[in-house]
Amino acid sequence: MEQIIEAASWAPSPANFQPWQFIVVTSDEVKQKIFSEAEERRKIMFEMSGWKWLNKYAVDFLKKAPLIICIVGDPKKSGVDMFSPQGPVGYQHACAAAIQNILLTAHSFGLGSLWFTLFDKDAIRSILNIDSEKDPLALICLGKPSGDPMQTPRKDIKEKIIYMK
Repeated sequence: MEQIIEAASWAPSPANFQPWQFIVVTSDEVKQKIFSEAEERRKIMFEMSGWKWLNKYAVDFLKKAPLIICIVGDPKKSGVDMFSPQGPVGYQHACAAAIQNILLTAHSFGLGSLWFTLFDKDAIRSILNIDSEKDPLALICLGKPSGDPMQTPRKDIKEKIIYMK
């Protein structure tokens, strides 16, 4: 676990502020609370969106994952963008880079992982006792994979590149 968090801490960040904090959850009681919140949020989002897949999306893995890492970002450590009219986002980008490092390092150790964001930030703040001025940005579930990883389709790269000549 410490090697995975160490890898996360080497992610780039604006002004090297390192705006992340990592909360490692192994408590079954806390995982149950996270599951309950995610299940409630899933139902709300299904009603709001009408996306049929959400109605079938099971979040039981939140109770079964051996551990969950909550990545918490600090908007006050965002870099110069904290002064922009649009507000700070650099801290979110830095935390996303840290998450990528977590996922890659976990994979290198033969672990399965899942980047999970189907939750209400205020509810997760309450469950994990996170300061109100910080943002819980993602939950990363880690454990032994139950099988081969699902192959996720990708769009052709030509659809994603714009050349400015």
